[in-house]
Amino acid sequence: MSDVEFTRKGWLAREDAARWLSALAAALAKGGDVDMEVGGSRVRLTVPDHVRTEFEVEVDGDEIELELELKWSTAGRADAATATQAAAGAAPAPPRSAV
Repeated sequence: MSDVEFTRKGWLAREDAARWLSALAAALAKGGDVDMEVGGSRVRLTVPDHVRTEFEVEVDGDEIELELELKWSTAGRADAATATQAAAGAAPAPPRSAV
């Protein structure tokens, strides 16, 4: 069970989803804290230089689900071996739009 969990579910226009993801990407690229609005509340996350990622696409009949998960520890600084291993890991390629 999680200590704290914020969940946001709902419908967005494709353009609004793109703006939300772009704002998240810009905050991650800047480094340090990431401020996000979740269900009318603001959440501030301190994101380290290396995060574990999971990217999943699931097709079930006429429904497609895309999940992007970023995960990291708050237990302090990762040891050098873990950071090196994370940096050498295969990160997913950024999405490209089909033309």
